[in-house]
Amino acid sequence: MPHTDLGNSDLHFWLTRSVAKAMGLNLSDAMAEHRLNSTEYADMVTACRACPQVETCIGWLGNQTSVSPCPPPGCCNSGCLLSLARQG
Repeated sequence: MPHTDLGNSDLHFWLTRSVAKAMGLNLSDAMAEHRLNSTEYADMVTACRACPQVETCIGWLGNQTSVSPCPPPGCCNSGCLLSLARQG
């Protein structure tokens, strides 16, 4: 597997939370409700850190004015976020 430089962990932690929030999801609540465990949460942040779509994501977040039914195009956490949205 090729080596991938990971982005700043703090930035990607907040990007992951912010995309979820823009979708009407609260990841802390999802963990408290046992719909998301700590390993899955950490995996989401790590995936975000390796994602090449950071600028797209930041732009998408800046343009959100209401709850979005889906994450930004190309989001590496789409599957998990959409699954949490369906469960919520």
